[in-house]
Amino acid sequence: MRKLMLAVAAISISSAISFPAFAADYKIGVSNTVQGNGWREQMICAMRAQALVEPDVSGLIVSHRNTDSAGQLEDLNNLIAAGVDAIVLNPSNPDALNSAIDNAISKGIVVVAVDAGVTAKGAYILSNNQEKYAYLGAKWLFEKLGGSGDVVYMRGIAGVSADTDRDNGFKRALAEFSGINVVHEVFTGWQQDQGKQQIFDFLATGIHFDGVWTSGIDNVIVDAFVESGAPLVPIVGADNAGFVQYLTAVDGLEGAAVTNPGSVGGAGIALAVDILNGNAPTETTVLVDPVLWENTTADGRAVIEAAQNPNLDPEWPVSVTVPGWTDYSMDQIIACKGPSS
Repeated sequence: MRKLMLAVAAISISSAISFPAFAADYKIGVSNTVQGNGWREQMICAMRAQALVEPDVSGLIVSHRNTDSAGQLEDLNNLIAAGVDAIVLNPSNPDALNSAIDNAISKGIVVVAVDAGVTAKGAYILSNNQEKYAYLGAKWLFEKLGGSGDVVYMRGIAGVSADTDRDNGFKRALAEFSGINVVHEVFTGWQQDQGKQQIFDFLATGIHFDGVWTSGIDNVIVDAFVESGAPLVPIVGADNAGFVQYLTAVDGLEGAAVTNPGSVGGAGIALAVDILNGNAPTETTVLVDPVLWENTTADGRAVIEAAQNPNLDPEWPVSVTVPGWTDYSMDQIIACKGPSS
């Protein structure tokens, strides 16, 4: 819907003179620093799928690897040298990339950060509301425990602004429940194997706890409980396909999934194209608000059952689109093919 009226008008004009409705021929660069994480993989596939359906985008250059801020700076500078018209990145740090972002903006390159923010002036940010994401899940968990108990707090990557925002949301909820105690806090690196081993290790200590809040590493946490034979406790995760399925399939599991679509990456591509076409939003930060699905009520279970999608990788969020932003089909995001693929 964001471009429907513009597209219809352009088609009606161009049909009389026989050239495409859009002929901007944009080349877009993508930079991401975490591989092997289902959320990030969906983000990349959403970027490719959205670029594929954008009439103005002719090429997509993707830098997608496990690296740090120094490596991402190198990737950004390479994209600038390649002459891209826009860069869409998931930043490793809010401040460390500013030199490259400033350089890009000075050359007229549109910069859109997705999932996490950057502090460089002139950059746009399109993100899931990470503070609210954490607050909703933590508040549900603390209320489920009756306002009193010990919880395990499983975070993402230290220093990444998405983790910092989620920490702020978690602590906002924590401040409302004086009877809740964080008995164990750990950074998972948003890696499934690492998170699973960390909960295995903590279960082995025998230290009592009453619930687990995870930063999107969730279905493997349930696996660890089941495989170890430990009694299940309430668990909060994201809307990843595997965890959403477990919320209706694992006996005795009480939990909640908070939506956090990796498809925000595709929305970032759409935003970059809008800006290039002179349709920039009035604010440089655009937030997508999450919702919580819990399996402890009939209405909540109905929502969860309707959201399940057996065609998705268990680590992919079931929220495969961002309404009002992305235009690709389910088949296109699963195929994960971009205009230069």
